[in-house]
Amino acid sequence: MEPPSPDSLRFDDRGLVPCVIQDWRSGEVLTLAYMNEEALRLSRETGELHLFSRSRNELWHKGATSGNTQAVKALRFDCDNDAVLALVEPAGPACHTGARTCFHNGDLQATPHEALPGLERTLVDRKLNPQEGSYTNRLLADPPFIGEKVEEEAEEVARAAREETDERVANEAADVLYHLTVLLHSRGLTLKDAEEVLLDRRR
Repeated sequence: MEPPSPDSLRFDDRGLVPCVIQDWRSGEVLTLAYMNEEALRLSRETGELHLFSRSRNELWHKGATSGNTQAVKALRFDCDNDAVLALVEPAGPACHTGARTCFHNGDLQATPHEALPGLERTLVDRKLNPQEGSYTNRLLADPPFIGEKVEEEAEEVARAAREETDERVANEAADVLYHLTVLLHSRGLTLKDAEEVLLDRRR
C-alpha cells in the first residue's frame, strides 16, 4: 500500500485540512490551525509555515507581523490523508497571547515529555537572568566543575544499578540528565546537538 502523499490530500468542502503544529525539537504541540492548498504549497516552497485563517477568511503567513515565524522542518500526513502534522522550529511564542503554546489552559500538570524541554528553558533563563545562590548558575559559571559533577553522578547511577532499587536508579539517572544538560548549555550546545548525533548513527 502506497503511503499518503501531499498531492492526494483530502480537503473538506471548504477546501481546508486541519494542521497540528508541533515543536520539532521538543515534540510539544503548539497550535491547531488549518491549511488550504495554497498554504500547503507555500509552506513547502518557502520553508516557513503558512496557514488559512477561518475567522478572517484569508491566507496567513505565521509570524509575518509579529516576527514569531515558524520554520518548517517536516510535513507529515495522517493515514486518511485528511490532516497535516507540521513539525516546526518556532522563532518565538506560538500563541497570539504571547504564550509559548496555544494550549495553556485546562489541566496544566507537567507531563514526562515536557521535563527536558522545560529544563532547557530554565537554563536559558538562568543564563540571561542569573540568580544569587543558584546552584545552576554556579555550574554554568564553572565548566570544569560541571564535568566533575557529571562524572560523579555517572558513578552514582552505575553504583545504584549494581546495588540499589529501581527508584534509586531513576533518581540518580535524573541527576545525570540534569548535570549533562547543564554541561551542554555551558558549552553553547543543547540536547538537540546530542540527539542529532544519535539520529546520524541510525542512518
